[in-house]
Amino acid sequence: MKIVLAEKVSPATLAVFQQEPSWKVVTADKITNLEAELADADALVVRSAVQVTAELLEHAPKLRVIGRAGVGVDNIDADAATKRGIVVMNTPGANAVAVAELTLGLMITMARQIPKANAALHNGKWEKKSLQGTELRGKTLGIVGLGRIGLEVARRARSFGMEIIGYDPFVAPVIARENGVTLVDIDTIFKGSDYLTLHVGLTPQTEGLINKHSIAIMKKGIRIVNCARGELIMDEALAEGLTNGTVGGAALDVFRQEPLKESPYFGIDNIILTPHLGGSTDEAQEAIGIQLAEQVSAYLKDGVVQNAVNVPSLSREEYVEVAPYIDLAQRLGTFLGLATPGNLENMDIAYAGRIATGKTDLIRNAVISGVLSDSDVNSINATAVANERGIRVQEDKKEFASGGAGSVLKLTLHSAEGDASASATVLHGNAPRLLSLDGIDIEAPLTGTLLVFRNHDVPGVIGRIGTVIGEHGVNIANFALGRSVRSQRVPQGQAMAVVQIEATPEKVSELIHALRKVDAIASVRAVELS
Repeated sequence: MKIVLAEKVSPATLAVFQQEPSWKVVTADKITNLEAELADADALVVRSAVQVTAELLEHAPKLRVIGRAGVGVDNIDADAATKRGIVVMNTPGANAVAVAELTLGLMITMARQIPKANAALHNGKWEKKSLQGTELRGKTLGIVGLGRIGLEVARRARSFGMEIIGYDPFVAPVIARENGVTLVDIDTIFKGSDYLTLHVGLTPQTEGLINKHSIAIMKKGIRIVNCARGELIMDEALAEGLTNGTVGGAALDVFRQEPLKESPYFGIDNIILTPHLGGSTDEAQEAIGIQLAEQVSAYLKDGVVQNAVNVPSLSREEYVEVAPYIDLAQRLGTFLGLATPGNLENMDIAYAGRIATGKTDLIRNAVISGVLSDSDVNSINATAVANERGIRVQEDKKEFASGGAGSVLKLTLHSAEGDASASATVLHGNAPRLLSLDGIDIEAPLTGTLLVFRNHDVPGVIGRIGTVIGEHGVNIANFALGRSVRSQRVPQGQAMAVVQIEATPEKVSELIHALRKVDAIASVRAVELS
């Protein structure tokens, strides 16, 4: 076996690989031509600097695994790796404590005005009276995202005597309770927090989460921390909030473009900027390196796949047959997860028709990863993540599908707020299609930007929806309708619509804000599907 360590690693990381005496390990300081070294390599280990492109992989015909020491895999062409049968692994969670500690440190830094105090003393000024701070004790901390890092932050914030509220539709309520977090909706987070910290991955739904609309409903003087992804914040909106006093302070460790060279934040005195230091501790870097080395070694020796972000475990023939339904499962999970409020507790997945007779593990995992819509959940680790979050997954198979569809996938989500269900199929040409939502027949494409409406079945609603969308300069690509019939499960007079539109994320946010003002509309949610 040949292992290429394309970037510097800790001695402890190197030692893991060196436990195998027959393995050849090439370290970064010995590499003069990476392409040449990859010609006979079995494994490639990188951090964030080396760009693993499709072109680079053409020089690695034997490569079996790429290990990323860290979480983000933006520097790796995972699609190209998948096509070549290369597993791409990362190390989520190894830096959770480091990021959590930085988050609390930034909160304290804002509360006690430490940067200003330090600068004043360096300039020979003793400005004690003007630098009076505040305590974290008794303040409300809002945490968006209760994964590994979010929960580490919650545990530490409790020791400061903070009240903690959290938003994460994918965490089981019991996990939140055990960590002293009160689960609330996202608007309550914005309205009720003295401090707000972000710990979610980047998805179409989380991009621009902090924008002019969300800032407008926040508690005046709120302080915001972002150690997750720079794209979660609309920079111009936050800069405006900082300068007009709506936002009392901010501390950012991540940015849309890194390294940061130009920014609307430059010159604003109530914001702290740090150069992506979240995982930059000796302990975190060593833990990340050791974890990755152990994962890569386990895969090369035993075929054990841990924290993979890309590769399904199927033969080529099996994959060709099941691939459209893996895609459908991901879309259906994302659609129902985002179209339905409530904190998920359990889910039921039913397979009917041809798909029920084959391997369904990856279809199941694709459903789960779609529902959770989390950047560190994928078709390899979805079941483990669901178990970790206390979410029970029940499966059922039927040999024949009802109706004219050859195969039908049905998903039901259970939460304290109630149940939600949807069914879908794949039409000719591998087109993913919604068949029903909450027991109401409604056929719609599961692609693009979708607006999901629940409304009272009264005259004029369709026209009003179309008018509002048109007034915002947005084009409607597809408009699907469904109406309830009298039953115990679905009350009389309920209707639904799934509208496919063509709009930017910022325009969608404005549109949702306007549509929620229409009286007959009970709810409207946006779902972004590729």
